[in-house]
Amino acid sequence: MKRLIPLALACCAAACTAPGPLHARAPALQAGQHPRPPVAPGGYEYQLHLPPGAARADEDGGPRWPLMIFLHGSGERGSDIARVKVHGPPRIAECDPAFPFILVSPQLPAGEDWDLARLDALLDHALATLPVDPARIYLTGLSRGGHATWRWAAAEPGRFAAIAPVAGRGDPASACALTDTPTWAFHGDRDDVVTPEGSFAMARAIRACGGRSSRLTIYPDLGHNAWDPAYDDPALYLWLLSHRIEGGAR
Repeated sequence: MKRLIPLALACCAAACTAPGPLHARAPALQAGQHPRPPVAPGGYEYQLHLPPGAARADEDGGPRWPLMIFLHGSGERGSDIARVKVHGPPRIAECDPAFPFILVSPQLPAGEDWDLARLDALLDHALATLPVDPARIYLTGLSRGGHATWRWAAAEPGRFAAIAPVAGRGDPASACALTDTPTWAFHGDRDDVVTPEGSFAMARAIRACGGRSSRLTIYPDLGHNAWDPAYDDPALYLWLLSHRIEGGAR
């Protein structure tokens, strides 16, 4: 994980951050990050990253790998799947093929919001077709994807080993569903797009319900872009990997 810091900084270069041409469709279980078609009609196209070991796992009966689901923000919606790699974990995985998660990063069509049924279908497909450890499924997203991270985790308690909403807003009325879900939220204190209260309110509500696994990081003098410091910090990935679901996911 120490490799993440220099590689994340390197991703500030145009070669790693600027949207490029649509990649050719990749065969199943090909190492690296490649666009994939929807798993069902009306589903989401997505980027799939496989570390080299995960790509070989089904061939040699190797170990199961942690799975991370990443949900992008409003700015990456559309039909150019390469835009999903502009921010967050897909950006890092594009620069570092050894990024140590199977990473599934779906794309929203223009003008749409995240639909939990379609996300469930994608996650179920990943569990059925990829060498995923069902006890290590992690969910994160930024801005609009951060809202959906709160919403999806609250709708299906026990589905995720840990979640990390970034610059997102949750519904405090749903917070009691998250008392047993390790949560680390991130926000800039000068965010005028999604105010920090969106994260503060969830942290307070989870703790009021008896949850003791909720963390909140507020970045001083920072606006909406809390995702660069959050995702460039190796501590986030180590924290995610420190959590498992007893008995695996459903």
